[in-house]
Amino acid sequence: MFAKDLSILIPARNEMFLAHTIEDILTNIEADTEVIAVLDGQWADPPIPQHERVNVVYVPKSIGQRAATNLACKLSKAKYVMKCDAHCSFDKGFDRKMIEAFKLAGDHVTMTPTMRNLWAFSWKCYSCGWKKYQGPTPQKCDDCGDTEHIKRKIMWVGKEKPQSNSYCFDVEPHFQYFNEYTKRPEYRKDLEDTGLTETMSLQGSCWMLTRDKYRELNVCDENFGSWGSQGIEVAVKTWLSGGQVLVNHNTWYAHMFRTQGGDFGFPYPISSKDQDKAKQFAKDLFFNNNWDKQIQPLSWLVEKFWPVKGWSEEDLIMLKANNFEFKEVAAAINTTEIEPRPEDDQPLTGTEEPTNTESKSKTRDNNKPVLGSIYYFGKRFDLDN
Repeated sequence: MFAKDLSILIPARNEMFLAHTIEDILTNIEADTEVIAVLDGQWADPPIPQHERVNVVYVPKSIGQRAATNLACKLSKAKYVMKCDAHCSFDKGFDRKMIEAFKLAGDHVTMTPTMRNLWAFSWKCYSCGWKKYQGPTPQKCDDCGDTEHIKRKIMWVGKEKPQSNSYCFDVEPHFQYFNEYTKRPEYRKDLEDTGLTETMSLQGSCWMLTRDKYRELNVCDENFGSWGSQGIEVAVKTWLSGGQVLVNHNTWYAHMFRTQGGDFGFPYPISSKDQDKAKQFAKDLFFNNNWDKQIQPLSWLVEKFWPVKGWSEEDLIMLKANNFEFKEVAAAINTTEIEPRPEDDQPLTGTEEPTNTESKSKTRDNNKPVLGSIYYFGKRFDLDN
């Protein structure tokens, strides 16, 4: 027996929307689900809501995203674990719907919900009403020139368009959106029959599997480094060990993308050297078939989804011959943080109304007991003592 159905693991460093993310989870869970958040080198600001289902781990010196996720998993006593980023919103009952899908698909699976884009906030000038879509802090109002009355207006909307359901990786390997696959008959049949479709890879911001599989496959191998290639690592390890990677269209989460730099960039230091380290490790481990738990070569996975975006016939032949030569790239590209857009979408200004009105209530039942745990340096402090 397991103490919980699901533990949601959230590695967080300098994340301004961590509290919103946790409040959103608490509003929308319907199973016996808990949250384990790791504050990696910095306390949360604003503070995390105290709740019987929320456990907080504080690490004074940053250990990195993978290590923080592993630490959270060690504290879990649930059957399933879900890793998610600290800037996400969720569908009502998403945890229950994911667990129900595992009962249908089996526990050899790694699964992700449909991904939407999270409209977390807009900038608003409270002098003239000017608005701008989420991004770095504006230096001044573009309309009236005011510099003192521009503030964030929280929106917290999981936008209905676009919805991402298929991912792959190219020969570098770089993450890629794989919309071409969604037009294939096998994809459409699976969607119609079960609402669960296969995906070659993952975006990395939200995925779920059993806690036993998490440990068995070592899906957050710290040899990759703190950050980078995580979606590729989790998906490829699942596929090559005999598992299956699925997208659950019966539920969704929304992810906030930060691609504009400045004070709207990544909370972890990300250098091209670190990204290249993760990429090189993935190349050696998977492209050279060096992973000790694989029962299939990587070429099997590429052929399964063939044709694959970013792969040529020559690339596949070299991969099957196990003498693959990698192309040189000028700089590492963080493709997992490229925000997907509808084909006919125009640049957002922040003045648009969302296509749905599913902004989440972030209020908590104040009659519930305020419980939970804080872990500091491995010493446990129960808030109910």
